[in-house]
Amino acid sequence: MTDPLRFPPIPDGAWPDQIADLRDGFAGKLNVYRTMAHDPELLKAWAPLRQHVVIDNALGPQLSEVTILRTGHNLESSYEWNQHVHRARACGMSDAQIGSIRGPLAAMDADDATIARAVDELFGVKRLSPDTQKALIALVGEKGLFDVIATVGFYSTLGYILNSCGTPLDDDISADLADKPFTG
Repeated sequence: MTDPLRFPPIPDGAWPDQIADLRDGFAGKLNVYRTMAHDPELLKAWAPLRQHVVIDNALGPQLSEVTILRTGHNLESSYEWNQHVHRARACGMSDAQIGSIRGPLAAMDADDATIARAVDELFGVKRLSPDTQKALIALVGEKGLFDVIATVGFYSTLGYILNSCGTPLDDDISADLADKPFTG
């Protein structure tokens, strides 16, 4: 028997008053943020960074998803991987392209491999090599380089929360993946 979650996603009826304004926005839509709501001050501080990393980044939707998927893969975060399989499909990525993100760099599209190499370097050696920095700047510009680093850090924090708390995948994502199983 497994232990019950110590920090399960907070339902609407128990949502903290000090972040009531976040419940009907991004925070109330995903179990990861409902779990993070156990620390209302963290979730409140998280909101502006989330706006930049998730929405206002210089990477564009697909390269952002590649960054997140490779981060989720490196963290062995089932929630992050499955959540972003759904999002990657929504921005036009095929299951084959998504699946390649888990594999060797040589099996990926060149742009995806550039991003994945950066993610791997951040996990492995804790910095980007000069060659990877040059490749990223050529692909996404200087702001994009910083956005890759920030995205890896942002989603690593989320992955640590998800993995530590055993946060369940959101019901709508589970249902979508059951209806359209991932084939990558």
